[in-house]
Amino acid sequence: MKRALSIVQPRGKPKIVIVGAGFGGLAVVRGLLDVDAEITLIDKQNHHVFQPLLYQVATAALSPADIAAPIRTIVKARKQMHVLLDEVTGINREARTVFLASGASVAYDLLILATGARHSYFGNDHWAEHAPGIKTIDDATRVRRTILLALEQAETNRQENVESRDELLTFVVIGGGPTGVEMAGAIAELTRHATSMEFRYITPKCVRIKLIEGGDRLLTTFPEDLSAAAKTSLEMLGVEVILGGRVNAIDAVSVIVGEERIPAATIIWAAGVQASPAAAWLDAEADRAGRLVVKSDLTVPSHPEIFVIGDTAAVVDANNKSVPGIAPAAKQQGAYVAKAIRSRLNGKSGIAPFRYRDFGTLATIGRKRAVVDFGWTRLKGFPAWVIWSTAHLYFLVGFRNRFVVGANWLWNYLTFERGARLITGLDRGADMPTAAEDCVTERAA
Repeated sequence: MKRALSIVQPRGKPKIVIVGAGFGGLAVVRGLLDVDAEITLIDKQNHHVFQPLLYQVATAALSPADIAAPIRTIVKARKQMHVLLDEVTGINREARTVFLASGASVAYDLLILATGARHSYFGNDHWAEHAPGIKTIDDATRVRRTILLALEQAETNRQENVESRDELLTFVVIGGGPTGVEMAGAIAELTRHATSMEFRYITPKCVRIKLIEGGDRLLTTFPEDLSAAAKTSLEMLGVEVILGGRVNAIDAVSVIVGEERIPAATIIWAAGVQASPAAAWLDAEADRAGRLVVKSDLTVPSHPEIFVIGDTAAVVDANNKSVPGIAPAAKQQGAYVAKAIRSRLNGKSGIAPFRYRDFGTLATIGRKRAVVDFGWTRLKGFPAWVIWSTAHLYFLVGFRNRFVVGANWLWNYLTFERGARLITGLDRGADMPTAAEDCVTERAA
């Protein structure tokens, strides 16, 4: 039997354990840099990743290192810090202990759960094999490989086979929220440029991109006029938007929407998320998305020593407003928790309930195309795209990442080039499907 280990921490100092090195978890660390306490940061990855730009890794606009940084590098300014590469499997609230997959356990006086969210397939988890979502760098590079390999396979074999050609060059994105809209637009720009400029036998009219949304409009959290503008922009890029489409089945080569079967070699899931198992670890109340219901001070009811933030938490703030699961909200919650902890350690009674400041909602559709809702004003087109780009550069961790991503975006804007079009993990034993004459043309050398 594997012997359970414990992480030894010095006695006398408060033991603060943070689970998750996303936006929220790192905001807590930054707020506690000068606090005299033993802090342990646990994450199952050794890096922090800027998830809102993972779709650009998946569509070859950016490399993984452009939007990620090692956790140890980020928190090195905090001297009294333990970083553990491990995964939480359970929590004993009474003993105040966190259990890890490695067999170790970590004691805490204060616990912050910032474990984020995972994909939700609404009870059809077997779809994940054929329709991956994008939450990690591994997810993004897998999708990138699938997209680029489909283009290469269609180019390689020039025999007449309309069915396999159509399957290879049909890209289906499921979900009309910001992630789905951004992904569909990025695939359209990638494939349109690549097939028109760099491939000899397939042309842009070969490619079909379908965005499937179950509701009656895209971007349901945006005003209707911006939703309509996003739909128009996607259609200008050649994306077919299917509204009211109910996905009934997904397999390796097709999606069934209603009663229609859509053959497709590339299927991407962007339709829903499910919170981490934090509520199950604590045997606490959760909402329909699995988010742990917390009080207005972000603590678990009856357990003031446990804070829950980010996508893991279902929060109604001091304004009686439900807090969205986005990066700015997680950062605000992390900063609030750090302030609350500092107050407690200084012997103060506490701070006011958490109040979320909504700075606006943004989504990009592609080059020079975006929508922005600030509440007091709405923007679309190029001005919105500039604001979207600036905001995302601001939220990236580290000067190097901001500089590299900014330079890449400028280069892509000026040249239409995507420098990260690398196919890794290629299985050369795979069958190479064929292409048909109606969209195949050999360009002059």
